[in-house]
Order: sequence, then C-alpha cells, then structure tokens
Amino acid sequence: MKRYFKHLYHNTVLGKYIIRRALYFFGPFWSNILPDEDSIKRKFKKKMGYEIDLKNPRTLNEKINWLKLNDRTPLHTQCADKYAVRSYIKEKIGEEYLVPLLFTTRNPKDISPDLLPEVPFIIKTNHNSGGSVIVRNKEDINWPELQSKLKRSLGRNYYKTTNQWQYKDIVPCVVVEKLLPGENGNLPFDYKLHCFNGKVNMIQVDVGRNSDNHYRNWYNVNWEREPYRWSAKKGKNKFTDPSVDEVEKPASLNRMIKLSETIAKDFIYVRVDWYDINGALYFGEITFHQDSGYRAILPIEWDRTLGDKLILPLVVEK
Repeated sequence: MKRYFKHLYHNTVLGKYIIRRALYFFGPFWSNILPDEDSIKRKFKKKMGYEIDLKNPRTLNEKINWLKLNDRTPLHTQCADKYAVRSYIKEKIGEEYLVPLLFTTRNPKDISPDLLPEVPFIIKTNHNSGGSVIVRNKEDINWPELQSKLKRSLGRNYYKTTNQWQYKDIVPCVVVEKLLPGENGNLPFDYKLHCFNGKVNMIQVDVGRNSDNHYRNWYNVNWEREPYRWSAKKGKNKFTDPSVDEVEKPASLNRMIKLSETIAKDFIYVRVDWYDINGALYFGEITFHQDSGYRAILPIEWDRTLGDKLILPLVVEK
C-alpha cells in the first residue's frame, strides 16, 4: 500500500495536486513518503512560522536546512556516527582527545550489569540524537526495561524523522563510554563550538545538563557574551535560556578553538563539542544541523545576522 501511494505521489496528477496538498497538512503521520525537500518545507513552516526559501536561503536556520539537502558526503555519515567518528578524531587530532570507550555491541541484551564495568559510565546509541543513560550505580537501573528501550532505538532510522541524510546509512550499535566527572557530581560543562566555513563563529556553553537548572550561554571567540539566544526545550514551557551568571573562560579555550577548526576544515558548517576536565580536553561529538534547523534564534534578526556569516556554495548572496 505504501509503495502504491508513493507511485501516485511521484507520478500522477492526483499525487501532484491532491495527495501532496493533503500530506502538507497531515504530514506527521506520512512524512516518510514525502521527498526530503517537501518534508523540510512543511516542517519549517510549522515550527518556524514562515515559508523557507531554499533557492536563496538567508537566515542561519534556512541555510542549515539547505545543507541538509545539498551537503551530503560519506564523511558526514562517519562523523554523525558516535562510534565511527572515533577513528576520524584519532586520525585528525589524536587519540588522547577521545573519551575512554568501555564497551560496544549491536545486541541490546549485552547491556547487562555483569558485562559492564564498575566505574560510572554513559550508555548511548550511535545513530541518533539524545537518549543517553547515565549509570552511577548499577542497582538503580531497570536493566530489562533499558534493554527494551535500546532495542526500540536500534530499530529506528533517525533520517526518516529529521531528513538529516547523514543518519540514513549508519549501522546502529550501543556505545558505552566512561562518565567524565564534573564538579560536585554534576555533568561537566559542555562547550559546543559552531564553525562557519572552517572558523569558529559561535560558542555555546551548556551548564546543568539533565537538570531543571540547565542553561545555555553564548560567547564569541574572545569570550564576550553574545546578545542572542538559541535555546532548546527542556520541559513544558521551559527552555535552556542564557543565565545572568557568567561562565568562566576555560584555560583551554585557544586549544579548543584550534582543534575545532582543524576538524571544521572538512565541512561548511559543523558544531564540535568538548569537555574540559581539569585542563584535559575530551571530544564530545560532531553535529551538522543544530536542532535540525527548526529552532528560533532570538531576537529574530539574529537569525539573519548569523546567516550572513555562513557562506554556502552555489548560492548567490545578495
């Protein structure tokens, strides 16, 4: 039946004028049969409140969505894979920046207390965004429930819901890494460096992750506070808005910038994540499309201001 509707959609007048219109309004259920461009247009209008211009994108969110459609290489797939990216980082900047890997498997049944180490660790899948589980005490975990959750996650293709092509061909697996220590038992600060055309342009600092006090400050490369916010949702009517409190400039900032730009040379836009543990830097992950390009930058004029700084190939800038 799905194949039949795909044929109608792509090859008939009925598909062009009726089915396409219906899918535009009722797309969440059928979004995986829409072409990527149509799906992106529908989602962008729904989430951002205006029509996206993919022929001449101007805002940063528009350009991120343009990249989803036009910037696709095998290296994107490798670097979006939280397991495969380790070999890229090892080759590019050195193995010493990798968080210690404790275990990996394609079978969620292997995620059991007797097969995992005693040190605190974090469990995540390699092929999607979010959904990690922190284990400080094995007795606190419902292991059968976790195995079922991982099984469901391994069966999903993140590309189908986000139109982010780099996730399409990742072979799913479970990755277990050492949990890096933060202050007072909290998670460490998460430094996320957004690189435009090979240079760091924005620095995002997430503090208090996985808590009600999660906030996100924005800085430039000179560690001066920026006036915009690009916040994620953290609950009902709650967002990771900036705090009035300042985050101290990390002593490793210059090294963090240099390493990020070494990685960024291979990409048009990329976010490179870091943890600073008592002066030792650890690579977190690579992200190519912040919030899938569907999260407002406020005040709204900053979406355009930041978009002007990202230069896309094959697009005439006016």
